[in-house]
Amino acid sequence: MDQITHWINGAFDTTKPERSGDIYNPATGKTTKSVAFGNAATVESAVDAATLAYSAWRHSSLTKRTQVLFAFRELVQQNKEKIAALITDEHGKVLSDAIGEVTRGLEVVEFACGIPHLLKGGFSEEVSSGVDVYSIRQALGPVAIISPFNFPAMVPMWFFPVAIACGNSVIVKPSEKDPSAAMLMAELWRQAGLPDGVFNVVHGDKEVVDALLVHPGIKSISFVGSTPIARYVYETGTKAGKRVQALGGAKNHMVVLPDADLELAADAAISAGFGSAGERCMAISAIVAVEPIGNALVARIKSRMANIVTGDGSKGADMGPLVTAVHRDKVASYIQAGAKEGATVVVDGRDLKVDGDGFFLGPTLLDNVTPKMSVYSDEIFGPVLSVIRVNTYDEALNLVNSHQYGNGTAIFTNDGGAARRFQNEV
Repeated sequence: MDQITHWINGAFDTTKPERSGDIYNPATGKTTKSVAFGNAATVESAVDAATLAYSAWRHSSLTKRTQVLFAFRELVQQNKEKIAALITDEHGKVLSDAIGEVTRGLEVVEFACGIPHLLKGGFSEEVSSGVDVYSIRQALGPVAIISPFNFPAMVPMWFFPVAIACGNSVIVKPSEKDPSAAMLMAELWRQAGLPDGVFNVVHGDKEVVDALLVHPGIKSISFVGSTPIARYVYETGTKAGKRVQALGGAKNHMVVLPDADLELAADAAISAGFGSAGERCMAISAIVAVEPIGNALVARIKSRMANIVTGDGSKGADMGPLVTAVHRDKVASYIQAGAKEGATVVVDGRDLKVDGDGFFLGPTLLDNVTPKMSVYSDEIFGPVLSVIRVNTYDEALNLVNSHQYGNGTAIFTNDGGAARRFQNEV
């Protein structure tokens, strides 16, 4: 069985790990690889390499950095299908979703290619008598990226192209569930001409995360994951004097007014709710139906759900498995809780049967959900749509605004005034 190890200073780390974790193919439930788990010593080695590389990289010309970025962009484009296949094998999302993920990440690389313009400073003459003011943008140093399992390529690519373009060195800690995409991108950086030590990858669990959060050589932390862990990362990192951006959970709402095109709304609910099996931080999970269109909307969504093919993401399915058996069971427990609390289970994904031992759960639709139910208050992170019925537009707005989570929301209406009010008040 292949073992994935750390990438430090432009090479694979050959140190024998004290601990390791299994990597599964979620479509089969079979163990396919193992990943070495690092410790404080691993982080120390990565920080040493990143610090040494930073001292030279920060003084490299913008022209040089741009050349490397353009080369990396071309290499990722050439290897897009290969990266996507690794994502599908380890995460489970269908291949088209995985390709879309890499494409989104490439957009950030392309943005970073414009770094000579983006790093321009400013100058103001005579802001006070005999005083001029100028500003410049300077690199911070080694920075760490802690990324989640649901976007193993795109989320790290939100951060590291710009960080590297600005002259920083980077240490990525990918999810231990699907680390191969990060490893392939490390190799592509090397081929693109990035100096050794500017891009490093360390694997592991909480032990590695904690070491990154408190290491004095790490100047900033970027994190995406659940809200409890985001709070922990933010509090621990800032206490250690670091700049931290920590993005947590979400509960995205879709408001459907009585005058809306219900066919369009139902189509959107299917794609936004069940793409990547709902394992998206921008997935729609709460549909707010303003009466009297609740029954008609639920019927349209239900009929479309019957056409969703759930199966192996590499074999043409519409929706793949969840990332682990533990996560599948957690999502299933929310369906059970919703039914117990009084929600109507219109379509029950627990009834889905797929051959083999994959981590499958079918698309699920719950109706008559109320704000006090756990299926509404919590981030489920799975293929579960909850319909909450309200009588007025004001109720819908209050519902969206009172929820503890973001990240996004949408409205379906043919009324321009209602849409403008939504834009201004949400």
